[in-house]
Order: sequence, then C-alpha cells, then structure tokens
Amino acid sequence: MKLGLTCPRFTWPGGDGAIAGRFAAVARGADEAGLHSLWVMDHFFQIPNFGSVADPMLEAYGALSYAAALTSRVTLGALVTGAVYREPGLLVKQVSTLDALSGGRAVLGIGAAWYEAEARGLGLRFPPLAERFERLEETLQIAQQMWSEEDKPYEGSHYRLERTLNAPQARPPILIGGSGEKKTLRLVAQYADACNFLYGADVRHKLAVLRTHCERLGRPYEDIEKTLHMRIPDGQHVEESVQRCAELAALGIDHVIVAVPEPTDHAWLAHLAELATRISAITPAGRDERGKPGMVLS
Repeated sequence: MKLGLTCPRFTWPGGDGAIAGRFAAVARGADEAGLHSLWVMDHFFQIPNFGSVADPMLEAYGALSYAAALTSRVTLGALVTGAVYREPGLLVKQVSTLDALSGGRAVLGIGAAWYEAEARGLGLRFPPLAERFERLEETLQIAQQMWSEEDKPYEGSHYRLERTLNAPQARPPILIGGSGEKKTLRLVAQYADACNFLYGADVRHKLAVLRTHCERLGRPYEDIEKTLHMRIPDGQHVEESVQRCAELAALGIDHVIVAVPEPTDHAWLAHLAELATRISAITPAGRDERGKPGMVLS
C-alpha cells in the first residue's frame, strides 16, 4: 500500500512571506519521509472545508513545478484539476512540462470541477454539470491523443485542435477524482490509470460499480489504482493511522493520500514516515504482492 500527502492550506505564521519556505519544507519533507506522492488542490480560492475563502491559495501547476525542483522521488499531481479551468491543449502541455522537468513524476489528476464561486469570481468558464462532464471526457480524449504518436486534428463538440503535437513527449498516468456511478466511474474505466475517492464514500460499493464498468468496456479492473483521500486528525497515533489504512486496504484501496494538521512539523513528518513504512507491507484486497488478485496481509 502506498502513502501520499496533500497540502491543501498555505496559511502559516509569517503570512504570505512564509509560504515559499514552508511549502518547500512540505515538499522536501514528503520526499525525505519516503512518501509515494505529493498533491495540491486545483483551486484559486480556499474551499470551506479548509479555511476562509480569503486564505492564501497557490495555483496548482506553479506550485507543483516549484516542488519538482525541490524533490527527486515523490510523484506530483493536482487532486484534482478542474477540467473546465484550462483549455485542454494547454493543460496537457502543462502536465507534460511538469513530467519532463520532474524526471517523469507527474500525474494528471482531473475532475469535472465543482467550486462555482471561484470560477465566477475569476471569470472562468463554468458551464452546467452535464456540459462539464462532456468537456472532461473530451479533455481526456485530447490528453490520450497528445500523449500518443498521433499528430492530427481533434474534433469534439466543445474543443477543436488543428494539431495535437506535443514535444517533449510524455505519458503521465491519469487519475480521475469523484465517485459518481454513472459518469465518473465510467470515465475511470474508459480512460484512467487511477481513481480517487473521499474518505466516507461507500468504497466497497463504488469499487463494485467500477468493476462493472470495466467488465462492460473490456478493461482489466486490476489495471486501475484505487486511491482515497482522508484527513489524519490532531492527536491520532501512528497505530491508529495504520489501522485505518489497513481497513481501507481490506476494501481494495491501494494508495491513501492524507492531509495532516501541520505537514512541516517534525513530529508529523515522523508520523508519516513511520506510517509509509508500516503500510508498505499491506497488500490491498484483490491484489497479491505482484499487483495481482490476492488477500490482505495481516
């Protein structure tokens, strides 16, 4: 089982002037603690779950590029990119650039977008939900075409590209966030290398739905990495964190991405380092140690 860290807040003592140093400490800390992944949110205003709307928020791909220069091992992604916030060709180029400059450590985390207030506030496109999903699917198709040898036009209902040229070439994994059973999980089965759920989702049921979509599309269910985002609350001991991760592994989760109260704190970094080591011995349900169907190790 893998462990990742997300940094959803940039409010630290010292104000805006402290952000660069503190975020650098988060990135280096995740890398040195042996975590598998580091994530930021793709938001422009802070979301209600993590603070005030006026709290500092960094643009995702600028922040990830900064983290890439400070790290050498962790994979880097947005959890998750709002598909409608950027033109698809530009987004694919941004992720390809991150992949090139990080030595192949980029992940395209993507979803349909939901935070209307930030989009309206900054004058960004925010169509109705059905259209957002249509644009998400076309973005996934464009990404796959740009990350292939095909340099040809793309003609969709919403996007038209005269050329899908992409150099330097890349093929980062695609993670789709969300648990909608009719659209999101179908898109995962059809296009993605990974899915992402929020803690509290009915994981067993959602994975059963995903398996059904995979079977209908002829996609091996085992090829998709199952990830989940959760918070570790203040005061939780490592043993409790290990137990929570083991319970998620028993449901079939491969990769847990956590938010902690203070990711620059040495005690929290030690907690994460030990947790990463402990859960690396856990095989999620449905896989063996080679990534094939198996049982959870006790």
